[in-house]
Amino acid sequence: MLRLIAFSNPRMAQAFVDYMATLHIDIEVRHQNNQVELWLADTSSEQMVRHELQQFIDNPSDPRYLAASWESGSSNANIVYRKSDTLANLRSQAGPLTLSVIVICVVVYGLMQVFDNTMFNLLAYPSDSSQYIQIWRWVSHAFLHFSLMHILFNLVWWWYLGGPLERRLGTGKLLEITVLSAILSGYGQAIFSGSSFGGLSGVVYALMGYSWLSGERAPERGIYMQRSLMIFALVWLAVGYFDMLGVSVANAAHIGGLVVGLALAWWDTRSSKRN
Repeated sequence: MLRLIAFSNPRMAQAFVDYMATLHIDIEVRHQNNQVELWLADTSSEQMVRHELQQFIDNPSDPRYLAASWESGSSNANIVYRKSDTLANLRSQAGPLTLSVIVICVVVYGLMQVFDNTMFNLLAYPSDSSQYIQIWRWVSHAFLHFSLMHILFNLVWWWYLGGPLERRLGTGKLLEITVLSAILSGYGQAIFSGSSFGGLSGVVYALMGYSWLSGERAPERGIYMQRSLMIFALVWLAVGYFDMLGVSVANAAHIGGLVVGLALAWWDTRSSKRN
């Protein structure tokens, strides 16, 4: 018997066990304290299994692992699902910048409910040249949200896309995408509507574009977004553009953010062998 790895997340362990079952490799499960250990009985296949394990660790959200779980139809009674800590799970899927932006947006939203226009006047995009020197405004408009649905929609996407990107490519890369997309998408929206806008959606669309194109051009980087979700994002963009929602939507910021994300992804993957 050969010990392969220990997972703290039983769902991840189950996904890998199910996937290896589709390759006709049996993995034994053992519990050790709060971890799930995976053991290989047939050591002759060690090299292949470790190769597959590394690919799984690099990209555990790959659809093939979900498909394998459906195909195997296994509930594997050996793996015990313990009560999880929701906050711990959220933290485990995100880096410090991802979590910091979530906290800032929530705090700003709460303060907006108390102080009404004060927070907007402090953080909104520069309304004229006299505010250009207040450099925080070029980015801080992204922290402003005007309804519960607005902030929930943006933060779910921010966590879903920003968390894996930060953990895989680093905080610096996520910061680069966030700052550039906030500045440029804000500039584009200000041309069309003035400074009366806010929200993280321009940055979210940048992450969508970056994640999708990175996955298409350089899947070895471990960053991707499913094509179906990209299609949904484009449909949502069209819905907002043609005013089908009956609410004010920062269409220019969305388009600007998407262009920024695509451009950065193209630049970062220009040397990929996949090209």
